[in-house]
Amino acid sequence: MPERLQFFATAARGTEPLLADELAELGAKKIRQDRGGVRFAANWNEALRICLWTRIAMRVLHPLGEFNARGAQGLYDAARSIAWEDHLTPESTFAVEATLRDSEHTHSGFVALKVKDAIADRLREKLGRRPNVDTRSPDVSITVHLSKEKLSIGIDLVGEPLHQRGYRVQTSPAPLKTTLAAALLRAAGYTGQESLVDPMCGSGTILIEAASIAANRAPNVQRKLGVERWPKRGKDASAILDELRAEAIATQRKPPHPIIGFDRDADAITAARQNAAAGKLGGAVRLEISDAMQPLPLEGVPPGLLITNPPYGNRLTAGGQKGMKTFYFKLGETLRQLHGWRMFILAGNPAFESAFHLKPTSARDFWNGPIECRLLGYPARR
Repeated sequence: MPERLQFFATAARGTEPLLADELAELGAKKIRQDRGGVRFAANWNEALRICLWTRIAMRVLHPLGEFNARGAQGLYDAARSIAWEDHLTPESTFAVEATLRDSEHTHSGFVALKVKDAIADRLREKLGRRPNVDTRSPDVSITVHLSKEKLSIGIDLVGEPLHQRGYRVQTSPAPLKTTLAAALLRAAGYTGQESLVDPMCGSGTILIEAASIAANRAPNVQRKLGVERWPKRGKDASAILDELRAEAIATQRKPPHPIIGFDRDADAITAARQNAAAGKLGGAVRLEISDAMQPLPLEGVPPGLLITNPPYGNRLTAGGQKGMKTFYFKLGETLRQLHGWRMFILAGNPAFESAFHLKPTSARDFWNGPIECRLLGYPARR
């Protein structure tokens, strides 16, 4: 058995347990949830397969070290202690991206600069020359996270964040990240083996993620991964990924059940159609103009899962809340008319639950960007 190494998959706040479940299904070992992601062990074949198939992870990192780093010199010394000559050559390019939490430093760019200087100085000493920085398209993407004085340094197997699926050519106001949409579907228990409807679909993110699940499509199968450009491992990684991509494509299928989206905004439906087509899933998703305040045109559709992300409105003013409560109440009246459909609704407004006038049987906290939300689950009405 090839050696298993440590990896860290980053995730949106609230999605870590769902990512841990997904990683276990994908073959990861020694899984441990952490703030902002999940740590796991995998060999390179397993890690690359996870990069192709994960729907919830934002990034997949190979950690190189954790340090106590105080002050600018502490950052520099910690970064310089890593054997960068094992990962970079003078001919390769790199970039450093830093994030901070409760740190003595107030500017992430300063932290990234100190780490970049340390890498360049070490490689100049060890190899005689240093590689160039390329912030737009580096061969090796280096990630740095500083929490108080705890410095974590790793390299990103993927490159661009995994929520950038490549199909979102048109957006509507406040779209969900694709990775959050996938997490909501997993939380709702969606596997593609039932009908799905989103009555307020916006630009279609939930629908397209559902269609990808139903089609058994690896969400990242079409992208080139950053690891394929690593100077010391890229050739071998590309060979492994070619085999994994061929296996993934061979298992794709036509979604077996209807996936339907409605929105009263014609521009939103147009955007959703363009996005589904860009994701090569246009034939798998039915999209129509319809107002969620009116009975949904679902005649002949076998009941399954209704999942949606309704507008949050102005959550901070009493006047705005009055209008949203009326909207949520009318929405509840309409959706109560559906029989056989279990419902999951992402509520980003604290007024939603009482105004909707249905009692949820499950509730799960998520963060949609800076907004705290609850995914409320309602059983099917008979």
